Amino acid sequence: MVPMLSEVWFILIAVLFVGFLFLEGFDFGVGMAMRFVAKTPVERRVLINTIGPVWDGNEVWLITAGGAMFAAFPNWYATLFSGLYMPLVIMLLLLIGRGVAFEFRSKLDNPKWRDTWDWTIFISSLLNPLLWGVVFAALMAGLPIDSEMNIYASVFDYITPYTLIGGIAITLLCFLHGLFFITLKTTGDLQSRARETAKKIVYAVGIALVTFVAASYFYTDIFEVRGAILIPIFALIVLAVVLAGSFAKKSRDGWAFTMTGLTIALTVTSVFVGLFPRVMVSSLNHTFDLTIHNAASGDYSLKVMTIVAVTLLPFVLGYQIWSYYVFRKRIKEEEHLEY
Repeated sequence: MVPMLSEVWFILIAVLFVGFLFLEGFDFGVGMAMRFVAKTPVERRVLINTIGPVWDGNEVWLITAGGAMFAAFPNWYATLFSGLYMPLVIMLLLLIGRGVAFEFRSKLDNPKWRDTWDWTIFISSLLNPLLWGVVFAALMAGLPIDSEMNIYASVFDYITPYTLIGGIAITLLCFLHGLFFITLKTTGDLQSRARETAKKIVYAVGIALVTFVAASYFYTDIFEVRGAILIPIFALIVLAVVLAGSFAKKSRDGWAFTMTGLTIALTVTSVFVGLFPRVMVSSLNHTFDLTIHNAASGDYSLKVMTIVAVTLLPFVLGYQIWSYYVFRKRIKEEEHLEY
């Protein structure tokens, strides 16, 4: 095996999850805002249209991360998806339901029909970041993995007070990220309402993240393993949240959005930094931990994957950047009277 390439692919998978939660994070936030910020069917239509051209492209980052994990670290993929089958399948079903809701909600001019799909979007947008927070926290806390890389996890192994704190923190962070995205993409009362809501919950986000970090000190070994790197990262997370609140008060929405995006990136990065070189921690015995070495594919697979990634990645990134540029304009309520 080539240790260098296994490390490269670990970093690449981390980057893919950072990209997924940065981009899909504001999609989740917009979905939650449909119940907390939007007051009329037209406003809900406007919120959907802010992410309409990009939400499906944002989900590609998750698909790519799963594919990269499967090819580069098949043992990690197999253990993770067998042990956390329930939450991962629920997340996928929620994403499917949300995608269907985007397409179906306007097919009938019926308030009950539309309201049903709007609730589907809201529930999916609320539970997805909650479950991702639970999964990431469970990876750091450890799961019952034996010497054969088999995992025997019950629901109470990954649903714990610690993982729920992580889930709540990620959910609130995505909601805040989405609110700032709305301020960038809308005008008038809807924009003002989103900004005011963001000002109110930024304190809750900060408290939730600090609580999650403090709980991580007691429930995981990440400070033991990578404390010298993690402490500065956590300090930057707190600083970014404080700056997001400060920029929100000054109506500097672009900078506020940048700060919440940075907070998401640093939070996900801290998970992978805390794990490295492990990819899954065994709660039974640390000698059973899955690492980038014992979970990785062989030399040839990693080399071929690297060549393909280097060749295709610029085109994929270029396309996504171009799509955001094309749909960069604000969404105005008077242009979307059809809901």
